[in-house]
Amino acid sequence: MITIASRLQAVRERIQAATAAAGRPPDAVRLIAVSKTFPAEVVREACQAGQHAFGENYLQEATSKIEAVSDLPLEWHFIGPLQSNKTRPVAALFSWVHTVDRLKLAERLSAARPDALAPLQVCIQVNVSSEESKSGCRREEAFELADAVARLPRLRLRGLMTIPELTSDTALQRQRFAALRQLKDELVARGLELDTLSMGMSDDLEAAIAEGATMVRIGRAIFGPRRPR
Repeated sequence: MITIASRLQAVRERIQAATAAAGRPPDAVRLIAVSKTFPAEVVREACQAGQHAFGENYLQEATSKIEAVSDLPLEWHFIGPLQSNKTRPVAALFSWVHTVDRLKLAERLSAARPDALAPLQVCIQVNVSSEESKSGCRREEAFELADAVARLPRLRLRGLMTIPELTSDTALQRQRFAALRQLKDELVARGLELDTLSMGMSDDLEAAIAEGATMVRIGRAIFGPRRPR
């Protein structure tokens, strides 16, 4: 019988195999289970199977879901496009935001982060495939943006995130992920303390891990096809 627990185990085995193939430490990659469009009961089931980090794309959906499972020791990652007028609740509810792509957004998150909480962990989203339909700053914009975000209070800049184009071409997958890794290396060489590459999903996690991913965001391979909102 296929269950969330069995799907989680299968994904963990894929991550372990990819990490070993890349010659990286066994604990080099964190799994973020993307629970968007799925109900709180599914999150609870995944937690019972040992999963504690979850990603959500939609604020309204996430708000009720987070409240419904507030008794569980979970870490919430906001991984969807974020509008400036939604920054206050996101800053209060989430531990991580992966999709900072402009300074105004970072400034509003910084101002809205409650003092009682630890600094909000953030990644800058970069559009490595230059698709007009994709969110994310351009590569050349990332340097100035990263410098500015790193100086903001109540935020901690952790690294970079990307969602490249969907393709079955493994060489192209690796090329896109390598571009993000190289950008991170350049930012580190400039003095920024970055330790996170949020890249890789159900269809390309192996390529992402081969190129240095430290977080993979997996939805369908754990929860099945996305449900209509």
